[in-house]
Amino acid sequence: MKKRYLNLLKSALLNEIYLENELRIYYLHTKLQEKSPFFRKPSVSFEELHNIRQMHPTMFEELYTGRQVGEHIHNDLQHLVYAHTMIGRKRLENVEYCLNEIIKNDIPGDLIECGVWHGGVCIFMRGVLAVHEISDRTVWVADSFEGLPLPERPEDEPLQLHKENVPGLSVSLQTVQENFRRYDLLDSQVKFVKGWFKDTLPTVSVQQLALLRVDGDLFGSTWQVLTALYEKVSAGGFVIIDDYGAVPQCKSAVQKFRQTHTITAPLHPIDWTGVYWQKD
Repeated sequence: MKKRYLNLLKSALLNEIYLENELRIYYLHTKLQEKSPFFRKPSVSFEELHNIRQMHPTMFEELYTGRQVGEHIHNDLQHLVYAHTMIGRKRLENVEYCLNEIIKNDIPGDLIECGVWHGGVCIFMRGVLAVHEISDRTVWVADSFEGLPLPERPEDEPLQLHKENVPGLSVSLQTVQENFRRYDLLDSQVKFVKGWFKDTLPTVSVQQLALLRVDGDLFGSTWQVLTALYEKVSAGGFVIIDDYGAVPQCKSAVQKFRQTHTITAPLHPIDWTGVYWQKD
């Protein structure tokens, strides 16, 4: 039953169960963009909308396949994915793998994700603790809850992903907390750290970490997380980098940090962008 629950939780967080509805949204969005003469409303076919998977099998397959690895068929950053996480199944299963290893080998420490969007990964972390009846670990949910910061480093200048430019990446604390409630996983084992990483993480009251997941995109954000928290990761604990393959600035920060701190643990690929390593 534990395995079935966690599989269902992953499907729900990834919105795999209602994937057709995402395709319906894309269909309606496309129709609304159509140019109609004399201001007539665009024509929407009920049959096409109702039987969207059968009518557009190639598009559905592209959507389903992309969901496995966190790739999106829509290029508009405001409408990347209608789910509680955009990381895809492979990266979510990597979180599960790391947690299973932590539990099996009794690696001490809490779990944290820095950069949580709608909170889906942290919700999954809490779900894993729940099914294993683990009550002595905390899930830390760290985010500005106001989107990405303005770039402060020259290498981050091309990444103008702050709230004014990309409001879709800004999700409020209240929204994330409500998402936890929907899965009945909001309790005292979940703690929220609100604010910019440079302000909150150096003094956050985390004593020890078994899992550190970094999803900050920017060089600056990635560097701030690793600088503040890496020393708290237990030997045998895991570090996961979400944007390593997708964002060159993130990759550069990770490489520089590993070189500076003489980290030789192998870097393992997860999918086209995610990587992880186990601390020696």
